[in-house]
Amino acid sequence: MKTVTFASGVSVPVLGQGTWNMGEDASRKAAEVRALQLGLDLGMTLIDTAEMYGEGGAEEVVGAALAGRRSEAFLVSKVYPHNASFDGVREACERSLRRLRVESIDLYLLHWQGHHPLAETFDGFEALRQAGKIGDYGVSNLDLPSMEDAVGYGAPATDQVLYNLLKRGIEFDLLPWCRARGMPVMAYSPLVSSGREQAALLGHPALRTVADAHDATPAQIALAWVLHQDGVIAIPKAVDPVHLRANRAAADIRLTSGDLAALDRAFPPPRRARALDMR
Repeated sequence: MKTVTFASGVSVPVLGQGTWNMGEDASRKAAEVRALQLGLDLGMTLIDTAEMYGEGGAEEVVGAALAGRRSEAFLVSKVYPHNASFDGVREACERSLRRLRVESIDLYLLHWQGHHPLAETFDGFEALRQAGKIGDYGVSNLDLPSMEDAVGYGAPATDQVLYNLLKRGIEFDLLPWCRARGMPVMAYSPLVSSGREQAALLGHPALRTVADAHDATPAQIALAWVLHQDGVIAIPKAVDPVHLRANRAAADIRLTSGDLAALDRAFPPPRRARALDMR
């Protein structure tokens, strides 16, 4: 699978696994664990989670999935903004490590910016890195002005943001800025999140036409489009084995210049700066 490389030199696959909404129902835990393990088998070794998801429940699911397989995974988790003080970051990380049943997190992110200064949060991250509790650190849901501030306080490895065919705002400024600095962007909700938006996306005639040309589903083409973007990592969430295998197959689809032009006409790129889209 195609990979991207962080500034630290660590390379990860462009297609990972998200865990939003996991860990919220004990009756689904076994299926969620099996899904993450199947994803590992398929090469989707980057797993993204957060202390917010299921109030730690998703991290517990990930921990169960990684039992005996920690070395196979690149593990990403996120800290709540209200826990992002110097001491709070370290305490939150320790709780996440216990739920995940691991000794370190490969990439630790600020989930979104809150009232704690970024400089203080990054100092906490750096202390965690020096202690061997995390590898790289980064941010999520920060727009370009905030990222310009962030690089003055530390060395964030990534910005994780909402990005899909319907939400292309980052292409105007944030994505080019990150690319110019060799900073990968992590795209959450690459297949959108709400039912109404998903219907608007996956039911679009242009997407269906491209899908038919590749003997693929509209969802696979929408995901392949995100994976086509340079320096972007997609982290769709799936529990159904059929969906997991379909996501993995999307990474092998090669869109043509004609496909890309058709999708641009149907889902136009931004022509001006926009407020950052968030879930």
